[in-house]
Amino acid sequence: MNEVESLYQDIIVDHVKHPRRQGLRDGATVESHQLNPTCGDEITLQLVGDRIVDAAWTGRGCMVSQSSASILAEQLPGLTAAEAGERIESFRASMRSRGEIPVDEDLLGDAVALEGAAKFVARVKCAMLAWVAAEDALAKR
Repeated sequence: MNEVESLYQDIIVDHVKHPRRQGLRDGATVESHQLNPTCGDEITLQLVGDRIVDAAWTGRGCMVSQSSASILAEQLPGLTAAEAGERIESFRASMRSRGEIPVDEDLLGDAVALEGAAKFVARVKCAMLAWVAAEDALAKR
């Protein structure tokens, strides 16, 4: 494993061991539950406020889906729906590219650690699960 892959693995493990914004809260404005029927991973994501003032999640599944939820939930507070949508679309484009479009680290921060998932169709679904939940939640507002 090269140095960058090792760093990315460390980021993923850190988000799994120390998940950010995990645990559902009272007072959510919107909520979305998503299931990956292929592997059984599940994510429930909550958002609070017109400008996202809080994001919370719970779920179960593989390291990719759980770290992705933690990474996303950490980024959402403070964003408008349009800004969150821009991040979701950027991440989706990277994941669908099969590794051709790198994750924009400036825009998506720790999500760059999930870049390797783009090369594996089954892992793309895991990485996207929380992002699809966020997109669904934003559409419900």
